[in-house]
Amino acid sequence: MLPEVLASVQTQYPPYLAALIEQDIANGRARQALGAFDLNLSAGGAFKPAGYYDGQTGYAVLEQPLPFWGGNVYGGYRLSSGFLPNYNKERTSTDGEAVLGFRMPLLRDGTIDRRRATFWQSQIDQELADPMILRQYLDFIRAATVSYYGWVAAGQRLSLTEELLRIAKNRDSGIAEQVKRGASAPIVQIDNQRLVVSREIAVVQALRRFQSSAIELSLFHRSRELAEPIISPRERVPAVFPPHPRPDETQVTAAIAKAAIFRPEIRRIELTIEKNEIDRKLAKNNLLPQLDVGVEAAQANGGTQPKDIERTEIEAKIEFKMPLQRREAKGRMEVAEALIQRLNNEKQFARDRIAADVRDSHSAIIAAYDALLQTRKNVDLSQQLEDAENERLKQGATDLLALQIREQATFDAKVLEVEAQAEYFRAQANYRAATAADAPPSLAR
Repeated sequence: MLPEVLASVQTQYPPYLAALIEQDIANGRARQALGAFDLNLSAGGAFKPAGYYDGQTGYAVLEQPLPFWGGNVYGGYRLSSGFLPNYNKERTSTDGEAVLGFRMPLLRDGTIDRRRATFWQSQIDQELADPMILRQYLDFIRAATVSYYGWVAAGQRLSLTEELLRIAKNRDSGIAEQVKRGASAPIVQIDNQRLVVSREIAVVQALRRFQSSAIELSLFHRSRELAEPIISPRERVPAVFPPHPRPDETQVTAAIAKAAIFRPEIRRIELTIEKNEIDRKLAKNNLLPQLDVGVEAAQANGGTQPKDIERTEIEAKIEFKMPLQRREAKGRMEVAEALIQRLNNEKQFARDRIAADVRDSHSAIIAAYDALLQTRKNVDLSQQLEDAENERLKQGATDLLALQIREQATFDAKVLEVEAQAEYFRAQANYRAATAADAPPSLAR
């Protein structure tokens, strides 16, 4: 049954499992973006193997970027030894000194900087994974449903073809008896044998069509243990299609509103706009001049202290920078604003596209339903004509050729009914995809 196939798609279908990995990729990128705020250790030293001054210096510093206002704090230890000039700021007591400080931007990189922008965009990428997965999920469910009903239709068509062959074979023995008694000409038996052969060819073709549909369905229907494709045997083909009620024509407006909420396209565009808004804010930030302030405190650890260095020293710092032309920042601003404008236009068209999809698929269901009613009438009328022609043949009022024509017409009418039922459910699958009716709660907006 169809629920078996859809359950297999949800748990075993490789393309869908691959789509789910998109969430893991987004989570990894968010974790990667957090690396910009990792605690950093830096250490180094210097010495002069030749020259008037023979001093050595060394330091080790831990620096922690802050997730707010673009600042960072740092602390560490530095030590110098030997003979260094008085103006060298790296001179310390013989036991070294502890250092603690912070830096904070006041203008550029205050409300936003590249580190925070990248992290915020990675968080949006985590949300973006859901509509991307949902879009593929809806496509896979629709494809699996269409493939399933194609398989059912092929199986039922094969049964109809075999039944038509059986009728011709059963009739052949009766004709042979009539030929022996001289009631029928030998050419009548030859004609029926020709008919048997042609219908055997039709059975071979119908069987191939069924096998092809079963192989296609196996891509979606898989074993629970190994996720291997299952080629469903003919014995599993349902004898009849499920009920197919006429859709409510008054629900189109409500369906469009629902689709606008649950279809992933609009949500994807909205999140992409949010990402570009961050780029726009970052570009606007880069138009500002850079004005950084900082404070650093150094505490000597005892030992011999140089006379010109206090045991506790505090230093305040300020730095101003500004590119005079700022063409890079202006260019980024123009690109971001243009992209946002383009995405807003795409969002409007996406709403129109969704409404058109819902209306078109709803119209297709109604047309398929009406066509199905007519094919059933066609089957009933064709069967009546065949029965009447069969009765006339028994009375000798007609010939075998006329009956063959009636049998073929009945067969064609039944095949059309099968195809009409399959078309109805294909249209229903398209409608459910257009309205995102099969969206799982975990992925729905």
